[in-house]
Amino acid sequence: MKKEEKKELDFLIDKLTNSIENITTGDSFQTEVSLLTTSDLKSITKNNNWVFDWKEEFKQPEREVYKLTIAGNPSIIQGLMSIEIKTDHVYLHLVENAPFNRGKSKVYAGVPGNLVAFACRLSFQRGHEGNVSFLSKSQLVEHYEQTLGAFHFGGRIMIIETKAALSLIDRYFKNLK
Repeated sequence: MKKEEKKELDFLIDKLTNSIENITTGDSFQTEVSLLTTSDLKSITKNNNWVFDWKEEFKQPEREVYKLTIAGNPSIIQGLMSIEIKTDHVYLHLVENAPFNRGKSKVYAGVPGNLVAFACRLSFQRGHEGNVSFLSKSQLVEHYEQTLGAFHFGGRIMIIETKAALSLIDRYFKNLK
């Protein structure tokens, strides 16, 4: 059996919003997070400028892949996240902005924060007190501490605990309490 290589995450929290926000107009749009479907995979390819191999991620039986869309517009994926439910927390394997939400010409801010907040919410729903962990690239450790309230556990391990998780959930999911 091939040993799985754990990926260091390097997503940037561009802005903590209460939904996602159009960069040009400043308009906010409510979002929905749902499981990725097989039919979604047709457009999520490296040829369409997605960085990760989401087809391969989707095949991993222990993982759940979620998509972020604007409420009422489920066909345009704003970002993706792959997680695994562990015995005491949710582990983030991958987080990726849609190609049009990266770089200087991105359309929406707030996508990665929204996905991480959803992972925290899922952690509470699964009985794990909001605890989420992931591996960070070393140059982003401080960024995640400041933006997500995560703490550096050692090495490249980052952990979001209950208090920080509640703060993120409150920001993104106030209306769902």
